[in-house]
Amino acid sequence: MEITGSNTVLFRNTMRIADGRLDGFRRAIAQAVAFVQEHGPQLMVEVFIDEERMLAHSFQLYRDSDAVRTHWRLSDPYIREVTEHCAVQRFEVFGEPDHDIVAALRAPGGDSLPFTVSPRLSGFNRLEEPGRG
Repeated sequence: MEITGSNTVLFRNTMRIADGRLDGFRRAIAQAVAFVQEHGPQLMVEVFIDEERMLAHSFQLYRDSDAVRTHWRLSDPYIREVTEHCAVQRFEVFGEPDHDIVAALRAPGGDSLPFTVSPRLSGFNRLEEPGRG
């Protein structure tokens, strides 16, 4: 399975964990990651936590916009569970997702999730190359 990199989409989500919700956040993230590892289309998911600042950073790599749509359809209950313990502080999209993906990131009523989209310039990955990385 070849990954050319031209259609891949990378999400970086920075979340502020609510006071007193660290343990609940950890449990919700563990459940969400276990679910997508088993059922999700992501090529990679990594979550990092900065307990001192009560911030968490999630990185998710998708093959293309169809994979993002599939993830959103499958994972909605798990995403809701996570958001009970945190608030999105910043959301960054790397790549060139389809227009409907960008539109879905905008909340109804004109309020928008704080996000940016940075088109791909160049690069490669070795996720599917055996014996590399």
